Amino acid sequence: MDKDRVKGAIDDTAGRVKRQVGEWTGDSQTQVEGAAQQVKGKIEKVVGNLKDAVKDAKDDARREHEKQEKLQREQAERQHDAHGHR
Repeated sequence: MDKDRVKGAIDDTAGRVKRQVGEWTGDSQTQVEGAAQQVKGKIEKVVGNLKDAVKDAKDDARREHEKQEKLQREQAERQHDAHGHR
């Protein structure tokens, strides 16, 4: 899991708490700060999700490339053997 997702979850939760405290106490500044922290947390989670998706896509592409290279080597060996070259 990407560290941005963890930080985002923490900021989102802390922001929720801060916003709720602001609502209970009637402190609009605390409410606004809490809401802003929640938004920041949500953005961090999205960034973390995107980083994880990019990493997964790169890993998949690397595995596919390695698989194709292996198949090509095996095919070349079969062709070489079929022509009586051992």
